[in-house]
Amino acid sequence: MIPTAELNFFSAEVSEHLFGHYLPFWCGPALDEKNGGWMAWLSNDLIPDRSQPKGLIVNARILWAFSAVHRVKPDPLFKQMAERAFDFVMNKFWDAQHGGAFWRLDDTGKVIDDSKKTYGQAFYIYALTEFHLAFGNQAALTRAQELFELIERHAHDKTFGGYIEVCKRNWSEAGSEARLSEKDMNEKKSMNNQLHVLEAYTNLFRVWKNPRVAERLRELVEIFLTRILDARTKHLHHFFNEQWEVRSDTYTFGHDIEASWLLCEAAEELGDKKLFERVRAVAVEIAKVIFNEGFAADGGLCYEGADGKIIDTGRECWPQAEALVGFLNAFEISSDKMFFAAAEQTWNYINQHLVDRVHGEWFWRINPDGQPDKNLPKVSEWKGPYHATRACLETLKRLRGL
Repeated sequence: MIPTAELNFFSAEVSEHLFGHYLPFWCGPALDEKNGGWMAWLSNDLIPDRSQPKGLIVNARILWAFSAVHRVKPDPLFKQMAERAFDFVMNKFWDAQHGGAFWRLDDTGKVIDDSKKTYGQAFYIYALTEFHLAFGNQAALTRAQELFELIERHAHDKTFGGYIEVCKRNWSEAGSEARLSEKDMNEKKSMNNQLHVLEAYTNLFRVWKNPRVAERLRELVEIFLTRILDARTKHLHHFFNEQWEVRSDTYTFGHDIEASWLLCEAAEELGDKKLFERVRAVAVEIAKVIFNEGFAADGGLCYEGADGKIIDTGRECWPQAEALVGFLNAFEISSDKMFFAAAEQTWNYINQHLVDRVHGEWFWRINPDGQPDKNLPKVSEWKGPYHATRACLETLKRLRGL
């Protein structure tokens, strides 16, 4: 048992950070008062660059974050922010001609990338279903259901299972350029894409007990257990061809630990006891490997590894958030106090190193020299309030459960 005083102190720190420091940034400095929604890009010291795109991902994540926070702590300001985000993604990103969401807009809201990236559609579903859970909005659920049908019709691989990365605007095959971003390998399937479809479908199944959603969610869990997870190393492979042949040789510790708890959430939502127990056992194994291979003495989680070795010792912000939840999840399953201590260490690392007490929010990355990389932005199409907000909410929920 963890002493009640220790749980209460941990919980109070996380709550104060989320509501006193983190969310006020997204209710203030990050707002775009000129063109609506949120700023596309802010430097670390909050200087805007209006040449940068407004991305689907960050705007969907903002919608998810304020909806999720309002569910836990109803507040007129959180409702206002959630509705602002809902209006923006519904009216600016939606393709009225072909259905689905555009990938990028310019600063004024003009479409500059009309491709249909499955990863982006999944985050749209994740956000819409959370908005529906928070406010009972039927339009949000209807659009999420429509998106599910579009993804299943055009992006689901009916032969080998899972989901391809990219379709054109009209949902036809994207051709040679199949990757999510410039950083990714140009392969038909990725772990990252499957993980966030799984995350979205878990939330969709919460609000819509459709047998086809359950079928696809179960398929994704099995793909992770049998195709994506390396049975020997307990790391997740990154990239695959259509037949699930592995095309990559590295792994990210953050995705591994994130998947460990998201798979538990998916299996629990499906209500399949045998699957749930399989996944829980795997989650603990993954967390143990992450602790032994990627977790540093200072409490930070390193970014990337290969062949059992760390190849990038930098501490990006989002893996720390996922480590916090993943270690707590492993503790809940195993009762091994090593995992609870790791979660506390992770929180202390976040609090001491990642939190920007001058400009707000979190630094994007702590470099190997231990200093924040101040060349990286505070807000961008890839940096929003999703990982940190979710980590705080999950931590508060799990600490209450303990």
